[in-house]
Amino acid sequence: MSIKSLLAGSVLAAAGVAVVALSGVVPVAGSAQAQDDPVEIRFSHWVPPTHPLQAAITEWGESINKASDGTISVTIFPAQQLGAAKDTYDMVRDGIADMGYINPGYTPGRFPIFDAANLPFNVTNATDGSAAIDEWYSRYADKEMGDIYVCLANAHDPGAFHSKEQIAVPGDVDGMKVRPANGTISKLVTMLGGQPVQVSAPESREALERGVADAITFPWGSILLFGIDKTTKYHLDMPLYVVGFVWGMNQDFYDSLSDAQKKVIDDHCNPEWAKQTSVGWAAYESGGRDKIKAMPDHTVTEPTPDQVAAWREAVAPMLDEWKKTVNDAGHDADAIWADLGDTLKKYNSQY
Repeated sequence: MSIKSLLAGSVLAAAGVAVVALSGVVPVAGSAQAQDDPVEIRFSHWVPPTHPLQAAITEWGESINKASDGTISVTIFPAQQLGAAKDTYDMVRDGIADMGYINPGYTPGRFPIFDAANLPFNVTNATDGSAAIDEWYSRYADKEMGDIYVCLANAHDPGAFHSKEQIAVPGDVDGMKVRPANGTISKLVTMLGGQPVQVSAPESREALERGVADAITFPWGSILLFGIDKTTKYHLDMPLYVVGFVWGMNQDFYDSLSDAQKKVIDDHCNPEWAKQTSVGWAAYESGGRDKIKAMPDHTVTEPTPDQVAAWREAVAPMLDEWKKTVNDAGHDADAIWADLGDTLKKYNSQY
């Protein structure tokens, strides 16, 4: 089943919980053995069940179910049903959820190495970029996420500024209250003279409607999904950033699986699956840009080359700050940054 067909309506949005399970599957070579005990993965995420992520997790879960001869099923709990978005890492670590969709940026400073993936003007696209981020971070995850099983990492399509008043150059952010995508973008907002407003994605529309925030950094399609187009009318059309995410599994849960079941999980936690889980979401987000451009009451600004240069100059100090933070944590920031750049080049996704 493809992500496209799932988006067409197979997600159990009305129920709020999607159960991924197949029956009558023909065993395949190298899959889990028939005598393995059946297990259920309770997968927590924080976006609505209509979001493309739900379809991606569903496809991933169906593939695991098939490869495990039906011994592994996935039950999806969307929309923060098991806990708040910012708590997902701890929920996975503590076993409240067997798996979770973790946004490391929701806990600024906690995962400094991973923050490299979120630096502005770094990644060009969500598909090849996700494969690159996953391969790169697999070499460092144990250094800062060692108490969970890191399955894969991926990213959404590049996000941009969306605001109540026009933003075209870095100086326009001065004095604005901005809901940033993560801790890294929060630092950017502060650097430009703005005031970060820390709320999760599901809480963002209310913050804008109440005047708690004047602008938001968000991918395009999600602006429509969360209804933020009702409050923001100006959009800056440039790939400011991507947000990286981690699919994490409770370590005790992983350790309890049979060897055959572990292999099934391992085979679904790699750069190929990182890319696959991003395809539908990337198409959804980029499609949102076209829809917003067609709205007569919205203004989409495309920066000039000089304006792009001004933005690059404005964010340049962020790399130095990131390197200091990572070095202070006892890691080799120059080597890690060079490794990320080389891996992005390998996957043709470096900005």
